[in-house]
Amino acid sequence: MDLLDCYRLLGLRSGASFPDIKSSYRRLAQQYHPDINPDDERAKEKFIALTEAYKLLLQVIPPTEEKSKSYQKVSQPVETRQKQPTQTKETQQQRTRKVAKQQPKQQPKSKPKPPHVAEIERRLKWKTYEQLQTFLKERRFPQAIALAEALAERLPSDTEVRQWLAISYQLWGRALIAEKQLLKARIYLKKALKTDPKNKSLINEVQRDFKKLEQVF
Repeated sequence: MDLLDCYRLLGLRSGASFPDIKSSYRRLAQQYHPDINPDDERAKEKFIALTEAYKLLLQVIPPTEEKSKSYQKVSQPVETRQKQPTQTKETQQQRTRKVAKQQPKQQPKSKPKPPHVAEIERRLKWKTYEQLQTFLKERRFPQAIALAEALAERLPSDTEVRQWLAISYQLWGRALIAEKQLLKARIYLKKALKTDPKNKSLINEVQRDFKKLEQVF
């Protein structure tokens, strides 16, 4: 898929800004998401293609505009502090102590997710797992990997999702060995180990695949 195809899939002109790309992807991904279209294979294929296009554009187009906005937000308090009258040492120390006391109480509030958000993510996770299993059984490995990578981006701390992605890499690497695409197979097998390095069962399977590679070479 080239860059022009990525822009067309997202309904954008070539050279669109990062905020436009992000906004268009979110809108279309929600429209074609498998949860919303459970029995529509075309919608699922469209969702996968949109995700691949978005990921490719992210690698090429850095989010410079968002970075500049965040820079402005960070720089604003500096200007404000410069305009304020100079505080005494005692006042500054008292303020620092108050902030230090408040911080431990505020941090736990930002960690838990609202119940409805957690439930939505749980449903999305297992709906995606069902679709992932279908792709793997049908040997549609590129689609399986795209789906697993998208889920891993959304749930980066989920160990099960990381395992699913690693297994998808490993199975695709094994299939590539059978197709004599040996260099590409080696890349995906290494990705599998890097994604889930503590999975002993996976490590054993990948080692067998590497032995097959050596025999073919």
